[in-house]
Amino acid sequence: MKRICVYCGSKAGAHPDYRASAERFGRVLVERGDELVFGGGSVGVMGIVADAVLAAGGRVVGVIPEFLSTRELLHTGISETHVVASMHERKALMEQLSDAFVALPGGLGTFEEFFEIITWAQLGLHRKPIGLLNVRGFFDPLLAQIERAIAEGFVVPEHRGLLVVDSDPESLLTRLETHRLPPVRRWLSSEDV
Repeated sequence: MKRICVYCGSKAGAHPDYRASAERFGRVLVERGDELVFGGGSVGVMGIVADAVLAAGGRVVGVIPEFLSTRELLHTGISETHVVASMHERKALMEQLSDAFVALPGGLGTFEEFFEIITWAQLGLHRKPIGLLNVRGFFDPLLAQIERAIAEGFVVPEHRGLLVVDSDPESLLTRLETHRLPPVRRWLSSEDV
C-alpha cells in the first residue's frame, strides 16, 4: 500500500479518544511510509488526521468539491489539493488515487462514502482493501446491521471478507496490507432478482 484514503468526520466527536486515535492513525501512516488521501478539509477528524500526517513529515493529498472548499474550510497546508466540481467527482478521484480505504468515526457522509466503496468492491469495480478503525466500538451497531443483512439473505456471507475491522491503527494497517479480498460475484443470478 502506498496511499491510504481516509473517510472521517468533519466534526471531532464527543469523546477525546476520537481525536487521539485520529492523531495516532496519522503518525502511523507516516511511520509506515504511506501517504494520506482525504476529503481536503481542515476541520474535525478530517483535519486532525491531516495535521498529524503533516506534523510527522508525511504527504497529504486532499480532494474537495468547490462548493465545500469554503464551508469545510479547505486545508491550505497540505501537499496536494484537487478541487473538483461535485461530490461524485470527489469520491471517484479519491478511489483512483488510493490503494486502500479506511473509515474512522464520522457522520452520514462518512457512512455514505464507506458504503459506496464497499459496494464498488462487492461489484468487482475495485480490488483494494477496506478497513474500519473501530474506536470505542463506534462501528459496532453498523457491523451488527451488516450481520443482520447477511442473516436475512440480503448480503452474501463471503462479502464479510471485504472488510477488515480493528480498534488499533497500526494493527489495522498491517492487516490491510496482507488482506486478500474474497472472490465476488460480478453479475446477478436469477436467485438475486
